[in-house]
Amino acid sequence: MVMALPMASARHKQNVVPRIIYVPHDNRPISNQQTAEVVQKLGYEVIVPPDKLLGNRQDLGHPDELWAWLKENARDADAAVVSSDSLIYGSLVGSRKHNYTKEQILARTENFKSFRKENPKLPLYVFGSIMRTPRSGAASGHEEPEYYRSYGADIFRYTVLKDKEEVEGLTRRETKEAAFLEELIPRKHMQDWLGRRDKNYSANQQLIKLTRGKLFNYLVLGRDDNAPYSRTHMESRHLDEEGKDLGKTEFQTMAGIDEMGMLLMSRAVNNLRKDVPFVYVRYNWGRGPATVPAYSDERISASVSSAITAGGGMPVTSPANADLVLTVNTNPNGKTYEANDRANDGRPREGTAYFADIVQEYVSKGYPVGIADIAYANGADNALMEELKKRGLLFKIKAYSGWNTPTNSSGFVIGAGMLTKYMKDADVDELLLTRYLDDWGYQANVRNIVARQLTWLRGDGFYGSLDAKREAVGLRSTRLMEQFVQENLPPFKSLEDINVTFPWNRMFESDIQRGERKDFRYFLNTAAEKTKKTAK
Repeated sequence: MVMALPMASARHKQNVVPRIIYVPHDNRPISNQQTAEVVQKLGYEVIVPPDKLLGNRQDLGHPDELWAWLKENARDADAAVVSSDSLIYGSLVGSRKHNYTKEQILARTENFKSFRKENPKLPLYVFGSIMRTPRSGAASGHEEPEYYRSYGADIFRYTVLKDKEEVEGLTRRETKEAAFLEELIPRKHMQDWLGRRDKNYSANQQLIKLTRGKLFNYLVLGRDDNAPYSRTHMESRHLDEEGKDLGKTEFQTMAGIDEMGMLLMSRAVNNLRKDVPFVYVRYNWGRGPATVPAYSDERISASVSSAITAGGGMPVTSPANADLVLTVNTNPNGKTYEANDRANDGRPREGTAYFADIVQEYVSKGYPVGIADIAYANGADNALMEELKKRGLLFKIKAYSGWNTPTNSSGFVIGAGMLTKYMKDADVDELLLTRYLDDWGYQANVRNIVARQLTWLRGDGFYGSLDAKREAVGLRSTRLMEQFVQENLPPFKSLEDINVTFPWNRMFESDIQRGERKDFRYFLNTAAEKTKKTAK
């Protein structure tokens, strides 16, 4: 049952619906509407900027226009959750490829001072990124400057050595390797890359100072794609030192970035409701909490703990009184694989049945269960999903995520899962359906099939830039998604009308639109009645 909504301002004496301003870091479905949708299920009003102001792969965004939009729309809001990357650089991708001067960047950072003066009582939650260090040009996904395609692996390795040099020192061989890489990588490229990082670091320093000055209710800086040794890890260590006087309820750095919007939206809601959700965490057997997942520089237990704090929750040691029982699907050997790996074929692996038993046990006890599906990066674990389907657990849990990097998935399900206790069952089912279609249906299955068929399609285009093949890929993906739905999901009314598109002109993420649907439990009860009549 949805609880009564709090009266957060005088406006709500007449209208009890709280309004949250949300500025995402780009217009991808997961960053934008899928995050907003979670909070909208509570009956809240979520105000987001027009799509034309948000950044994408080609348009790096419009920071000055976003500032104007934010100031105009904040007057009647009860809270604001904003991306500093959007307001300073235009977008997350813009933070990696912009050509703004340091003066321009710091001037935009200073805009937070005037915004606070104009809105002295508005709860303000800010999330930003510590620039990522992709392992290679291919891993950068065309979201770094063009030279990263040629020298990305060399730049990454160079930063590994420089970070390690600070932490523990280098061997003689490693010192020679670093010197060789300095000569190998063109100086102009290295200067450009490090120069942009210096601007980002200076802006983050300033954001920490503004947090110290009580301009923000909370600031989190996410370590975008990184590794235990990398430039991202190095800068994070230094920024932690900058903010060491601030408590974790004021400022954090943490692994990940794409999940930060969801976490801070959760924090905003929990603070409006004056609630601190309790979260109990249970890992699969084996390495479990000690797993250092792909694209991260720390143990998953540390990332989960930080995400609970960022979302406004509190970890607890017993599931009995938890508002969310988070189960984390890790591989027993502590490794993370890619969802497009051939091993992700749906056949049970070591740990599959054990983890499903954990989920089933907690569900049977009536606990509100969420699943962070991180055995594979960038898509669901097909073996786990088959097991959940076989046991009838898909719509008995409260939250699920397995869509991108492991920390993206664990953070998103924590943020969304903590809010499900306020939602109607039908709305919980609808959010689960969004994730199953995207993370399981598309990311772990349809994407891989269509990617292998790209050469069959006419016209120019490839996985990372579909171009002339974009429409054909959309049609083929839609047909395959319809087949997936028929084979794996109950007959939701909205699933009769599915359409898959690719807003970023690449296959890595899709936008899966579906129509309005009736309550899932209507179909469940109808099926049960038909079974009874047949039995008679």
